[in-house]
Amino acid sequence: MSEIKAKKKNQVSSEVGKDSPVKKKKKYRKRMKFKKKACVQDLDPNQPTIPPKDPKHFSANWKALQEMLKSSEMTKVAPKVSQQQPNGPLQVKKDKPSKNAHQNNTSNAKTFSAPKAKHKKAKSPVVSDSQQTTKRKKKLETSAQQAAKKQKVELKESKPTEEDIWFDDVDPDDIEATVGAEAADIMRKKQGIYKNEPENTLVKEKAFEGLTKAVAIDCEMVGVGPDGEDSILARVSLVNQFGKCLYDKFVKPCEKVTDYRTAVSGIRPEDIKNGENITTVRKEVAEILQGRIVVGHAIHNDFKILLLDHPKKKIRDTQKYKPFRKIAKTNRPALRVLCKEILNVKIQQGEHSSVHDAQATMRLYTLVKKDWEAQIKNKTEEKPDKRKPKIPKNANKRPVTARSSF
Repeated sequence: MSEIKAKKKNQVSSEVGKDSPVKKKKKYRKRMKFKKKACVQDLDPNQPTIPPKDPKHFSANWKALQEMLKSSEMTKVAPKVSQQQPNGPLQVKKDKPSKNAHQNNTSNAKTFSAPKAKHKKAKSPVVSDSQQTTKRKKKLETSAQQAAKKQKVELKESKPTEEDIWFDDVDPDDIEATVGAEAADIMRKKQGIYKNEPENTLVKEKAFEGLTKAVAIDCEMVGVGPDGEDSILARVSLVNQFGKCLYDKFVKPCEKVTDYRTAVSGIRPEDIKNGENITTVRKEVAEILQGRIVVGHAIHNDFKILLLDHPKKKIRDTQKYKPFRKIAKTNRPALRVLCKEILNVKIQQGEHSSVHDAQATMRLYTLVKKDWEAQIKNKTEEKPDKRKPKIPKNANKRPVTARSSF
């Protein structure tokens, strides 16, 4: 037993002579403390920061280096003053330290360099949610407008063809209102209908331009008095049998005009400002109409405003002609309806023209001239002669005489 104890003591003494693990740990701690002090002494804030050459020093003291670098950045970069704007103060985000800073620093130890101060740009002020929504709406509206413009341009550029208009039995006027004039023309060609303009259809080319047996008349009026209720003459137009204009003059108003009725009459202040005197107009019109057949639509209004009279036998009113009434299915057909149904011509679409209206009435009259004149002749022949004075019933009887008494 004594020998075993002696052997153990010898082993412990030999182990104590060597460095035990406890002593090794103490020595390691002392070395680390010495190294930290040396690194801190070398890295003074006044001296320029130099990257460590050995990676051991850098990996051991990376926290101390980061603190020193931050302190150097704060000294170099001047503090920024927050500029207040009407929308609010500027908000600058702070740079957060990355989680993998230790890994990045260790990997880039050899290529390490001191960070330079960067001038941060001022960010836009804080914008509320309502402002953001309004901006988005504006952007959407602008984009929608641009898309609509592109579509319009494409529609203008792409003209319709006969293959596009495959449908039948559709009114060309409806197609013109919805699709366009070009598509309506294609449909008219398919149906064998040709669009007629008033100047081409109502006037005979290379025809006589002087006075003829029949003359058409039309007048335009303007309003006077309170609310423009009363009417006075503003324009007179006369046309011969071939639609050629014989007389067309504006009349100077003798009263203050309160309603020019431009949408219907087409009269403007500058038209009648320097017009002809009404007395001279009446004389000239009366001379033209004397002894001629006068054609018009609701012609009694024209004679009334002109203060003229004309024999009934020589008046042809297209509004009172019975066959025209049957076509329009009214007792007072409008002139534009008769022109559309009979002549296939559109008039009075906007402002009226007394010349066009007179030409339209004359054209309607010339279409049915033979029948119309024949009816008038038959009526005059059928009329009985003037009544003879009636003979009294007791004419054959002798007159009663009073008896004399002698």
